[in-house]
Amino acid sequence: MDREGRMICLKDIVPAAENNINTQFIVLDKGKKILEGQNKTCLALVADETASVHFQFWGDECDAFEPGDIIHLANGIFSYNRNNSIVLRAGRRGAIKKVGEFTMVFVETPNMSEITWVPDPNRPNKYMQDSVISSHSRVFPPLP
Repeated sequence: MDREGRMICLKDIVPAAENNINTQFIVLDKGKKILEGQNKTCLALVADETASVHFQFWGDECDAFEPGDIIHLANGIFSYNRNNSIVLRAGRRGAIKKVGEFTMVFVETPNMSEITWVPDPNRPNKYMQDSVISSHSRVFPPLP
């Protein structure tokens, strides 16, 4: 759901400094847990019927969700993390909850985290797609 209460497809998300992304996706793969300072994080590949993206779990979220889980994200944010990678996450003001498992149509391309984003010259504080770095996730490569 956007500000008007609508769900947003992953292909329509753009980087922003505000929590306004409401969407639903399936977890396809999950990476190792990493300790960042005192916070535990882990990266996951998630997707819906339009695109995929890297999702960053924090703290207890790392253990609460597994591949195959269908998740609803409320007030999420798509922005750069500490490693300068662009990820979707709940952030401090967002929330995620499991709403199902295994039965969801999805695609793995395009991966919205594998796109170079640049400021939009016509709209201050907005970003637009510049170029595609990779059609698939470089963190979670497709199976042969």
